Amino acid sequence: MALYLKKIKYDLIFDLDKMPFKVCHASNICKLQDDSLLVAWFAGEKEGSDDVAIWMSKNTKGVWSQPKKVAHDIKQPHWNPVIYQHEDGRVALFYKVGREIQTWYTNKRVSKDYGETWSEATELVANDRGGRGPVRCKIITLSDGSMLAGASIEEGIWSAFTDRSEDKGETWEKSEPITIDVEYHGENTATNSNIEVSEQSFFGRGVIQPTLWESEKGRVHMLLRSTEKKIYRADSVDYGRTWSKAYATQLPNNNSGIDVVKCSNGTLILCSNPIAENWGIRSPLTLAVSMDNGESWTEQVILEDKEGEFSYPSIISSEDKIYVTYTYDRKSIAFWEFSLEEAQ
Repeated sequence: MALYLKKIKYDLIFDLDKMPFKVCHASNICKLQDDSLLVAWFAGEKEGSDDVAIWMSKNTKGVWSQPKKVAHDIKQPHWNPVIYQHEDGRVALFYKVGREIQTWYTNKRVSKDYGETWSEATELVANDRGGRGPVRCKIITLSDGSMLAGASIEEGIWSAFTDRSEDKGETWEKSEPITIDVEYHGENTATNSNIEVSEQSFFGRGVIQPTLWESEKGRVHMLLRSTEKKIYRADSVDYGRTWSKAYATQLPNNNSGIDVVKCSNGTLILCSNPIAENWGIRSPLTLAVSMDNGESWTEQVILEDKEGEFSYPSIISSEDKIYVTYTYDRKSIAFWEFSLEEAQ
């Protein structure tokens, strides 16, 4: 069966000449139980400045609300919001706080009215420094009812892990760090064949910002942003408690954010910048489809291919609909809606 993505709608969430801030970045989208779409991002004078706060807009019946500031807890930059809705309707907002990535901590706010108002901020994990909980991509709900978040730390060699909650987000259990196989250049003496593989990264390099899916009960997978010109992958057979070593895929990566979603029929859709260069340009931005649990991918849609920065995507699915947001040249947040169709 061949599938394709049918374009339904494209928007900028707010006009380029009506920004209430100078730059914006790192959006996250969530479909709520009232059929609205909630999108959050960080914005301010410039990335890393003390006025950077978490902003939000809501799409109700096809119309985006005016952006509003929903979190600026202290005079330090806020980063990478992630939205999650519980089964009882409560909406949780997670985000990082801190001037240095190495000393980030994660705050959480809760809304009982679909994102209209929010509770006071609380720390997700008391006294944490480094950033427990979701680092950028969405939290997924596993088949056993637990919540699983992709997390990472950028200090020394970059390190990714997952945080798992079995009590609806009240407490979190951290996995061991995802390690990377050390590979070698040279001759395989057993087969007399040459091996052309890359070495393990060194200081300040590695894999971060995992994006997750569950293929079947207990079997969970992640794709990771990397400094190695390729997207990396790791797998778990115990609901994300432990993980394999990370290994390179054939998917190019520019050391920028990626996101993947599993649709209701098992199809995977990946949004990324397919550039095989560390700190490479952040255009084009594309959607690729896999029907074999990520073993092979086919590029289907080019979202952006002009000069500029089009990056840090967030992608979700709801029934046969796909929703994508991403940074539009740091000047707005772009939104796409697709339907997943069978080819005739």
